[in-house]
Amino acid sequence: MKKSTISIDKHFVVGDVDKRIYGSFIEHLGRAVYEGIYQPGSPFADEQDLRKDVVKLIKELNVPVVRYPGGNFVSGYHWEDGVGPKAERPEKIDLAWNVIETNQFGLNEFMDWTKKADTTAMMAVNLGTRGAEDAKNIVEYCNLDCGSYYSNLRKKHGYEKPHDIKLWCLGNEMDGPWQMGHKTASEYGRTAAEAGRIMKMVDPSIELVACGSSSLTMDTFGTWEDTVLSECYDQVDYLSLHQYYGNQANNTPDFLANTVAMDKFISSVISICDAVKAKKRKNKSIHLSFDEWNVWYHSHEQDQKLERWVKAPHQLEDIYNFEDALLVAGMMITMLRHADRVKVACLAQLVNVIAPIMTSDTGAWKQTIYHPFALISNYGRGTVLNTIVDTPIYESTHGDAPYLDCVCLMNEEEDTVTLFAVNKDLESPMEITCDLRQFSGYRVKDHVMLTHSDLKAINTEEHPENVAPVKADGAKIENGVLTAVLCDKSFHVITLGK
Repeated sequence: MKKSTISIDKHFVVGDVDKRIYGSFIEHLGRAVYEGIYQPGSPFADEQDLRKDVVKLIKELNVPVVRYPGGNFVSGYHWEDGVGPKAERPEKIDLAWNVIETNQFGLNEFMDWTKKADTTAMMAVNLGTRGAEDAKNIVEYCNLDCGSYYSNLRKKHGYEKPHDIKLWCLGNEMDGPWQMGHKTASEYGRTAAEAGRIMKMVDPSIELVACGSSSLTMDTFGTWEDTVLSECYDQVDYLSLHQYYGNQANNTPDFLANTVAMDKFISSVISICDAVKAKKRKNKSIHLSFDEWNVWYHSHEQDQKLERWVKAPHQLEDIYNFEDALLVAGMMITMLRHADRVKVACLAQLVNVIAPIMTSDTGAWKQTIYHPFALISNYGRGTVLNTIVDTPIYESTHGDAPYLDCVCLMNEEEDTVTLFAVNKDLESPMEITCDLRQFSGYRVKDHVMLTHSDLKAINTEEHPENVAPVKADGAKIENGVLTAVLCDKSFHVITLGK
C-alpha cells in the first residue's frame, strides 16, 4: 500500500475561497439553452418555459455565477435581437456554430432564470464584430436607472429595476482564428482598454475580465497575455484562462496527470500578470478567471457530422465516465490550491453541452462529473490552507505526477477542516496521514467518496446513479493525527470538526 503524508498549519494560508470559483457557463450552443434551461411545451417547464427539473439540479450544485451568452457565440451576437416582444425577434445565422439562432431566449430571460437558479450573471460583450459603443449600451440597459434611452428601453421591455450585473467579460478567445473578429494582441488590448474604460464610466462598480490566450497550446500564449495587459492593465480586474483536457490516447494515468499541466498553466499566467505589474509599477494585482475548463473530447467525432443551419442540434454532448469525474475533482483541487489568485472559474458548460446535467423530453439527470463539482462546491468554502503533500509520483507526459491530489480548507465560521483528495493509483489503496494537533478536539464528522470498479462507467437516464457518492468509513483521528485509507481510483471528501 502506498503512503502519503499531508502537512497543514492553520497560520499558513493560501487565501480565502471566492465562491465564484464554483461558477459555470451557459452559451447559445447546441441544447444548452433550448431544451436545456428553456423548453416551451415541456411538462417540466414553468410559466416562463424554464425547466424546473434543471433548476433543481443546478441549485444542488450551488453555482454562484454563470457566464453568458458565450463563448464563441458572443463574438457575432447582437444582444438587442434577444430583448423585447418575442414575436418581433429575428432569426439569424450564428457563424460560431453554423446554426440558426431564434433569439426566443435572451438577456432578460437569462436574468429571470438566474434568480430561479439562485445564481448571478457574468455577462460577455461582443468585441469581435462590435466594440466599445455596444459595450456601453448593454451596461446602460442592464445597470442604469436614470431615464436614459437604454434604461428606458429595459423598462419598456417590462424590467423596471436594473439587473445590476457586476461581472463582465471583454469578448471571448480573441486570439483564436476561429473567432469572429479575432485580433492581434495589441489590437485586442487597445479595444479592451477603451471598451472597459467606457463601461466603467457608465457604471464604476463593475468588474472586468480581459481575454487571455485561448489555450496554453496556442502559439500566442504568453506574449498575448503580456501585450494585452500592457494595454489594458488599468481598466481590467481579471485575466481569463481556458483549457480543456481529453483522453484520446486512452491512457488514464496520463489523463489524470493533466492536473500537473493545469498547475503549471496557472502559475505561468500569474507570473506574466505580476511581470506586467512590475513593469508598469502598479499596486493592484490582476486576478485570474478560469472561465472555461472541463473535459472535452468524447463528442468530437459525432460533431463532424452535424448539418448546417439547423436549430439547437445535439452538439458537444460528451457522455462523461468515471475517470472524467476523477480529473474534474483534480482540476478543482488544483484551482483551489491557487485560491489567492484564481477568484472566478466557470465549468464549461452547465446543461447538455459538455455538461454535468443532461436532459431529455422525459427528464434530467446527473452525469458523473456532476458529483465532484457538487461536493467541492458545497463543502469547499472558507480558507485554503497551504497543503504540503508528500506522496509517491509516477512518470507522465506532463512530467512527474503525484499519485495523490489534495487540498485542505479551514472554515472558521463552521469550525471545520475539509480535505479533498484524489487517489490516482488505479490498482492500490493509499494510506494518508495528517497531523491535526492544532485543531484540538476535532473528530471525523463525515467521509464521502466517489469510486467505481470501471473507469469507463457512465450515468444514463435509465441508470442515473451508476456512478454516485457513497459514505465511507475507516477515517479516524487518534492523538491528533488523522489516518485514512483511500481505495484505488477514488475521490474523497473528509470533513473534520468538533
